[in-house]
Amino acid sequence: MIETDICVIGAGAAGLSVAAGAVQMGARVVLVEGAAMGGDCLNHGCVPSKSLLAAGKAAAALRAGGPGVEGVVPVVDFAAAQAHVARVIATIAPHDSQQRFEGLGVTVIRDWARFTGPAEIEAGGQRVRARRFVIATGSRPFVPPVPGLEGVPYLTNETLFALTEAPGHLLIVGGGPIGLEMAQAHRRLGSKVTVIEAARALGREDPEAAALVLARLRAEGIEIVEGAAVERVGGRPGAIEVQVAGGTVFVGTHLLVAVGRVPVLERLDLAAAGVRTGKAGVLVDARLRSSNRRVYAIGDAAGQGQFTHLAGYHAGVVVRSLLFGLPSKARSDHIPRVTFTAPELAQVGLTEAEARAKYGAAVQVLRLGYDASDRALAEGQAVGLVKVVVLRGRPLGATLAGPGAGEQIALWSMMLANRMKLSALAGTVLPYPTMAELSKRAASAYFTPKLFDNPLIKRVVRAVQRWVP
Repeated sequence: MIETDICVIGAGAAGLSVAAGAVQMGARVVLVEGAAMGGDCLNHGCVPSKSLLAAGKAAAALRAGGPGVEGVVPVVDFAAAQAHVARVIATIAPHDSQQRFEGLGVTVIRDWARFTGPAEIEAGGQRVRARRFVIATGSRPFVPPVPGLEGVPYLTNETLFALTEAPGHLLIVGGGPIGLEMAQAHRRLGSKVTVIEAARALGREDPEAAALVLARLRAEGIEIVEGAAVERVGGRPGAIEVQVAGGTVFVGTHLLVAVGRVPVLERLDLAAAGVRTGKAGVLVDARLRSSNRRVYAIGDAAGQGQFTHLAGYHAGVVVRSLLFGLPSKARSDHIPRVTFTAPELAQVGLTEAEARAKYGAAVQVLRLGYDASDRALAEGQAVGLVKVVVLRGRPLGATLAGPGAGEQIALWSMMLANRMKLSALAGTVLPYPTMAELSKRAASAYFTPKLFDNPLIKRVVRAVQRWVP
């Protein structure tokens, strides 16, 4: 029996953050992981996908050329691009390794955990009793029960990055961020790509911003079919068939299933611990505590979003609770998300539709195109937008679509996290010329009618000019 203060189940982004923070502040920590250290983000998600996108970006830059520079046809080595993916993972892996965490003082057990009671688990032939448990088991790709799918080879994000040859024609079921990011990466690296989406591609995002992204992807030669629910999958390796409602059949060499993710909870025997679950994950309160007061859930397992940065934020919330006894609560209104296509699409807070549904006509929308940015014009990247929804001088949310949107959303994330007014950004001096000026100009636009279209302001100014020496 191992007695400990905190037992963390899962060594992905969320679990590693809790384990590292807790042990370095004096808590006894046991970390249990049955798969690879680093979790999905390092091994199958954020890191490899952005690395492959970088290879595609390099190829696209050569094709496009630039002002005064003629584009050329790039020589693409797909195996070398995947080798780059592997090198990046290997470079980051030591930071998440068992050796590092054992060096910090964490007891690491490499096996699957199973609750045997409300305050005890079994893993690797050992029993662990802890004052508090943190479930950070992440999520896995959801594979829908489509007739015929089990009879053909298909890829998910867990197997996609093992390919060493570019697919001849990649069929992607799912038009969300994962599907579209991988569509663009593979198209730019030489594959023909068809995306099949049952509803609307990027359906969660602001329609105006999503349209900019989809137009660019289609311009690059990606076929995006919307409103096409998959009814059957068939064929054979190298000639996979996907039939959609209405009878249309798409044929490709490879099939990627990217229709969402589900929490990894099935091995835990949560019933033995008295932990209640729902469709999205463990049911938790605002403190991320489950129905068993000893057990917390964070990251994808908590069912509140599937982002690495959200997992890290959750880790900070529970560390404050577990180590200092503070009534720390998680928020969700300030969590950003980014689709890393080109152009990027970034969102934090409410979209325009969500804000209007909640607050009605009281909402104001500030909108600015990238063509209002001198830097965007100089770079030849003047297609994009910044949209901010405002209520009584405070931003409720921001949408950006365009080059560097994922970087620019940082300003708005800070604004929402700290409940700042638009005047804070409007009064900030930013270097010229930068893309970030777009956000400042959007914030300043809120005050324009109050200053320039206000008769009282004009009377005051005239009086000052007349009477003040």
